[in-house]
Amino acid sequence: MNRPEPAQSGATLAAAHPTAELRARVRRLEPELIAFRRDLHRHPELGRQEFRTTNLLRDRLVAAGLEPRVLPGGTGLLVDVVPPGTVPGTGFLAFRADIDALPIDDAKTEVPYRSTVPGRAHACGHDVHTSVVLGLGLVLAEAVRTGELRRPVRLVFQPAEEVMPGGALDVIKAGGMDGVDRIFAVHCDPKVEVGRIALRVGAITSACDRLVLHLDGPGGHTARPHLTTDLVTAVARMAAELPGALARRMDPRWGVSLVWGRIASGSAPNVIPQHAELEGTVRCLELDGWREAPDLLHELIAKLAETYRAKWTLDYHRGVPPVVNEAVSVARLEEAMTDRFGGGGEQVVESTEQSLGGEDFSWYLEHAPGALARLGVRAPGDTTVRDLHQGRFDVDERAIGVGVELFAALALEGDRNRP
Repeated sequence: MNRPEPAQSGATLAAAHPTAELRARVRRLEPELIAFRRDLHRHPELGRQEFRTTNLLRDRLVAAGLEPRVLPGGTGLLVDVVPPGTVPGTGFLAFRADIDALPIDDAKTEVPYRSTVPGRAHACGHDVHTSVVLGLGLVLAEAVRTGELRRPVRLVFQPAEEVMPGGALDVIKAGGMDGVDRIFAVHCDPKVEVGRIALRVGAITSACDRLVLHLDGPGGHTARPHLTTDLVTAVARMAAELPGALARRMDPRWGVSLVWGRIASGSAPNVIPQHAELEGTVRCLELDGWREAPDLLHELIAKLAETYRAKWTLDYHRGVPPVVNEAVSVARLEEAMTDRFGGGGEQVVESTEQSLGGEDFSWYLEHAPGALARLGVRAPGDTTVRDLHQGRFDVDERAIGVGVELFAALALEGDRNRP
């Protein structure tokens, strides 16, 4: 499948790249990149288990003349592409891809690249992100040989985005953000048509934490609940009341959302159990809410637990802060996308709202400015719902070439002194 034909002119093409060869280079790579994406889709690997994916990436990058470095955990890669004559200390422009899959079944039965691993699927588009940054690496390897790359670029193939704590912290610990001036990433968006990206200045995702609440009591007979701790009632009240109580104690502009995903207790109808658990997520639109939520939850749980004489512990796992897109980085994405694909007045950049989803790209933005763009993957006219984290998720594969050309335009714009 080919990319959508963008309107083009010699003037805009030259403005984004020193020669008119970039589009041709990307098109030559597209069949290989689509095949690579399909291979990853057939063989998905969970966070910090991406050994096959890492080996495939390493071998292809080495064949292109690059020198990838595997992260200390054995999965994920850093690849520095440095043109000859680069002044020592010149900052990197970085591009990040996440390489892990999700622990769900692939429900697509009609495609030849359906997952071959039960209970594993690339249902969030990480195979696309990976193929885009791989394609960028292949373009830049050629650009080094032809003398067209004028500033150092770092490619980040990150493991374990879907787990907490995310693999971004692994990358940072391994020095992946050392010397980086600016960083970009894309994330598939099934609501955006292929050939377009969606952008937002400021927070584009939300903070996300995971919590497990443990309740304990002596247990007993359901005929005598007054003589023991009725944990089933206690956990039910916790599940029903904590979300509302938390919302009423926090500024509503923070957009705090506590949602339970699992409740467990008991094994017989006439036995009051000795243990109960609640597990869920806390999501926040703003950093202030993210910082206050843990202490406030402890306070609210303590009051409810006292009412039911339940002992309790809360395992509160910090996840990620919001991804806050920096204005200059967003402007550069918009400029590059418009120059490459927006000739003739075609709208190729649209605005987007903040999502309640979490994304550990946020940790990189604690070290350097940058931006996350939403990459359109919906085929024109397609009304089928293929939402993220669902077993039927799929993409229009022309998005891969769009992503490669967008990133290559950013990397090859040529001003090594422009951070």
